[in-house]
Amino acid sequence: MRRIKGPRKVKQYSTEFKVAAVCLSHLSDVQVKDVAEELDIHPFMLSRWRKEMREDKL
Repeated sequence: MRRIKGPRKVKQYSTEFKVAAVCLSHLSDVQVKDVAEELDIHPFMLSRWRKEMREDKL
């Protein structure tokens, strides 16, 4: 059975959510992939937010 492809849904996250996620990922003994899994986001997205935070873009 073929899957019907429709428009992709892009979820928007608030700045507060992004900052909280980044802060969680900086806790000791915590891995980015684990935080991302718990927040139901892709690890690459969290890594991108971490980069934006380092560059003062977030």
